[in-house]
This record gives sequence, C-alpha cells and structure tokens, in this order.
Amino acid sequence: MLILLGAIIVLHIIGIILLLVATIDNAWWLTDTVSTDVWFRWVKINDVWNTTDLPSYYPESYLQAVQASAVLACIFSIIGIFVFVAQLFTLPKGQRFTISGIFQLLACLCIMIAASIYTDRFHLDEKFGWYGHCYILAWISFAITFISSITYFVLRKKTA
Repeated sequence: MLILLGAIIVLHIIGIILLLVATIDNAWWLTDTVSTDVWFRWVKINDVWNTTDLPSYYPESYLQAVQASAVLACIFSIIGIFVFVAQLFTLPKGQRFTISGIFQLLACLCIMIAASIYTDRFHLDEKFGWYGHCYILAWISFAITFISSITYFVLRKKTA
C-alpha cells in the first residue's frame, strides 16, 4: 500500500509540473519566427526574440477562458495534493481520497476546456505553423490528471 501511495503522489506531482509548464511556457503555437502562448507572442527579429501582445484579432473572450481554465487547472491540482496529504492523516478509511479525486477531476476538466477552446478558436486560418510543446503538454496533463483522479476514486473503494 505504501508503494501505491508513493506512486500516486509521484503521478500527482508530475501532473502539477506538466500543468504549470503548459500554462506558463511560451509554446502553444509556433512558426519559424513566432512563438505564441496564452499570454504573449514572441517574434524573432534579427535573431532576437521580442515579446509583443497577442494579436487583436484573437477573440478576447475565448482567450480569457483559456487563460482562466489553465490557471484553475493548476490551482485545483495543487490544492488536490495538499488535500491528499491531509486526508491521509485525518479521515477514516473509505472516505480518504474522495475530495482529492474531485480536485483532480476538476483540474482535468479545466485543462481539457482550455486546450479544447484553443484548438477550436485559434490558428484556424494559419497555414504555416504547428502546435508547440506546451499545447501537447496540456493534453498530456489532461490524461495524467484524469488517470490520477480515477486512481483516487478506485483507491477509495479498495480502502473501504
């Protein structure tokens, strides 16, 4: 059981790290001279990267939804690990991991919403460019937080 709890903590921490990198780093959309994330756009001029605001043609309401969802995913996942540690020592068996699972499920849903909106509303007409590593990490963190939340719920059943 101790090894299982350790594996769950490691999985949860990996999910948090991926969520933070996906939210903070600057590579959701890339071209040879432009790197865009959900906060800024970097343009390469004379081999120097310069930060600029996001283009005005980006739908602002969707952009704010992506930003808010990504930040909420990070917050829910971080709260989830603290709740997990607190539940280990305070709640009786059978009730231990429900709240942690709920927080992980909320983080999973939030990052899925962020990545889905970004996929559906941004860069549709751009012929040159590709999704960057942060976009890919957002989808990977969706899978990891989903697996983590399911693990919490299954573990709750096994300890009852």
